[in-house]
Amino acid sequence: MEAMSFVTEDRKTIQESTFPNTHTFDLFGGVDLLVELLMRPTLTMQKKKAKMNDDLVKDCLSILYNCCICADGVTKSLAARDDFVLFLFTLMTNKETFLQTATLMEDILGVKKEMIHLDSIPNLSGLVQSFDQQQLANFCRILSVTISEPDLGNDDKHTLLAKNAQQKRNSSPSRAEVNQVTLLNIPEFIERLCKLATRKVSEATGANFLQELEEWYTWLDNALVLDSLMQMATEEAEQSSTESSDESSLATSPLRHRLPPSMKIVHEIMYKVEVLYVLCVLLMGRQRNQVHKMLAEFRLIPGLNNLFDKLIWRKYTVTNHVVHGQNENCDCSPEISFKIQFLRLLQSFSDHHENKYLLLNSQELNELSAISMKANIPEVEALVNTDRSLVCDGKKGLLTRLLTVMKREPPDSSFRFWQARAVESFLRGATSYADQMFLLKRGLLEHILFCIIDSGCTSRDVLQSYFDLLGELMKFNIDAFKRFNKYVNAPEKFQMFLTQINSSLVDSNMLVRCIVLSLDRFQSQTEDVKVVEVLSECCLLSYMARVENRLSFLFRLVNIINVQTLTQENVSCLNTSLVILMLARRKAKLPFYLSALREKEYAEKYPGCLLNNFRNLLRFWQCHYLNKDKDSTCLENSSCIPFSYWKETVSVLLGSDRTSLCAIASYIDEPFMDLDRDLLED
Repeated sequence: MEAMSFVTEDRKTIQESTFPNTHTFDLFGGVDLLVELLMRPTLTMQKKKAKMNDDLVKDCLSILYNCCICADGVTKSLAARDDFVLFLFTLMTNKETFLQTATLMEDILGVKKEMIHLDSIPNLSGLVQSFDQQQLANFCRILSVTISEPDLGNDDKHTLLAKNAQQKRNSSPSRAEVNQVTLLNIPEFIERLCKLATRKVSEATGANFLQELEEWYTWLDNALVLDSLMQMATEEAEQSSTESSDESSLATSPLRHRLPPSMKIVHEIMYKVEVLYVLCVLLMGRQRNQVHKMLAEFRLIPGLNNLFDKLIWRKYTVTNHVVHGQNENCDCSPEISFKIQFLRLLQSFSDHHENKYLLLNSQELNELSAISMKANIPEVEALVNTDRSLVCDGKKGLLTRLLTVMKREPPDSSFRFWQARAVESFLRGATSYADQMFLLKRGLLEHILFCIIDSGCTSRDVLQSYFDLLGELMKFNIDAFKRFNKYVNAPEKFQMFLTQINSSLVDSNMLVRCIVLSLDRFQSQTEDVKVVEVLSECCLLSYMARVENRLSFLFRLVNIINVQTLTQENVSCLNTSLVILMLARRKAKLPFYLSALREKEYAEKYPGCLLNNFRNLLRFWQCHYLNKDKDSTCLENSSCIPFSYWKETVSVLLGSDRTSLCAIASYIDEPFMDLDRDLLED
């Protein structure tokens, strides 16, 4: 009763003192006694193993679970007992007690201080292979805790300084990474997850579900709880069929009123949330290429495409304005969780990987080839190498379906953030003109500009994702700039666009970088009539062509970051400021820009601050990027500037020769040199 009151009432208002029975039971050794009862058969030295009655095991597990719900201390003390945690895995072999075991284990692993080693579980491979599909889906919820890197929260550990220091200390693979490899080595594991992710609701086996679904989502934030209810419903239904009464006992039971409508759909959705989460984590891990190959082979993407209209986006779900984070355990409804996990999977699948073309169908691939042919440019190698038997079927591919629902989404919906991220990841990497034109033809640019300028969207996260997507869509593409100018056809519209960009440069700097890079390329293509025409007419290119505007962006980009506050999110500001200076260096204008920075310092009456900060940032840049190959290839692909030129420019800027006009040191007066160097070294 105490556990039920905790689950059904507002959890935040309840304190532990509200549960005297649980507290007393634990205080007098009840929890330890239950653990001993469960484990005793395995602790005896008898040759013939004693077997406990299934109902007794279920009761012990249920009481332990209820204690965990009401008292955090119980969960933590159980989690500290490695022998008990490993013992719970052995209980999972029994189908009768699987649900109770899985429900308790999820709570325990969630608070366990040290992540469990999956390879320490006796015969894990055999255990997983023995599960039916329903059990495997529930097991994914438990697995998610063992393969995800622990969330460090929004503290200093998120800064790149702290991350780099941590990587130096832990050069070997983390426990989560080791666990990922263990799972991938289980025969047919990925194949079965793909089948679970793509099966239709009609194919899912299980109880005959009652009624249909709407109001009861929030309590059912756990597929395991739902399964327990279904089990009760089935048992009651069986019991009622043996009773000779006028009215079924199930119809009059309180459970009848508790079960929501379209139970079967929600049930299946909850399974798929867990499965997609596990696939997503594996896609982002060190074994990414191996996972990619398997997901393609087992036709995950075509399978999801076939589910898109009937299940994934079967209706428009209203979300609040919170952008749900990476954690799959958010307290939103199954429908919302499912959509977010689906979009995150698409993002991970497309990001810098040639398999991204599996998101299209054969006609759409032919359209890409035709775009390349018409523009007289070679087809992208990844497109040529795409195995046509593994792409989407049907009238539309998954990417096109995604664009359709994206345009219908309300302005501040948090789905917009994930949708934009998923489409952007398709464009990321080396810029492909054909990919851009494919999306431009489908009105994506106008949709993005409407959202930024006309929709009244105020969500910073949504705006950032749209700025990033716009940058990838327009980069080096003269047709995109022409379309931009056609849409932004009035001074007040352009002013609104600039206001949105300037309101947060951390969010919009990737777009600023795209405009600067594109302008530089177009200025070298003056023999092309179309380019010359757009250069002279486009308000955005004209704005960026004015040196005072580029300088204004440079000042602010260098000013809003320092080494202590650099994170994965804002380090792009440093790289954008470097792009502006590299392009200036190519045109022998670097001294002019550095002089302007110095003048700005003196005008603002803080000599040395801006330039010293920039020097420290560049020193950090050297430490960070010269040790990592992935980041450097991303920089090269996205800017079309060889990484050697990035390194060279940073070295020139950091030169110690104070007579060099390209070294920052030349522009800092002696008394102000290294103002905060000691701070950096601390």
